[in-house]
Amino acid sequence: MADEITVMVVDDHPIWREGVARDLTERGLKVVATAADADAAVRIANATRPRVVLMDLNLGATSGVTAIEGILAKLPETRILVLSASGEHTDVLEAVKAGATGYLVKSAGAEELLAAVHRTAEGFPVFTPGLAGLVLGEYRRLAGEPAAASGEPAVPMLTDRETEVLRLVAKGMTAKQIGERLVVSHRTVESHVQNTLRKLQLHNRAQLVRYAIEKGLADDD
Repeated sequence: MADEITVMVVDDHPIWREGVARDLTERGLKVVATAADADAAVRIANATRPRVVLMDLNLGATSGVTAIEGILAKLPETRILVLSASGEHTDVLEAVKAGATGYLVKSAGAEELLAAVHRTAEGFPVFTPGLAGLVLGEYRRLAGEPAAASGEPAVPMLTDRETEVLRLVAKGMTAKQIGERLVVSHRTVESHVQNTLRKLQLHNRAQLVRYAIEKGLADDD
């Protein structure tokens, strides 16, 4: 099916990992892979290209945040849903800053998790109750901070590539032109644009350009 949701489950506990994979499969999702550590997660995701990665943060020597960054660096269209035992604010904010679409704690029930995977696949942010307000508050705090002393504009929670694409969008370049400049496909560019719109809570390119101009991003050569 064209709209089939493919999922990869990443967790260092084999019983939990296989149990979640089995539950999702029984509920109609296609689990294409599992991984037990960050390095394997990046490697396997690149090979299987899942639509959603269900990611624990505690993966032993290397943090799940590193895995999130590694996966999205190669597969920006993939959505990351964190499923962690930790509800600590620092963990939540680090995961979202790295590019996670949503964050659930492991107390979530099977049906709640299933619904969260579906919404994540559609690009909607999903959070355990109480965490959404935390993330929104951080967005607002960062958006209200003055530019850094170095003169760099403050851009909340965007990756370097998303910021680079935002600069080029603000200069009036099309997705095709940006893709040619950055040596990526126009679909990858569109994925970066959609991620940036979501993170900045904007609705269209006009708002995106206005935001970039206000932050001084369009002034760079």
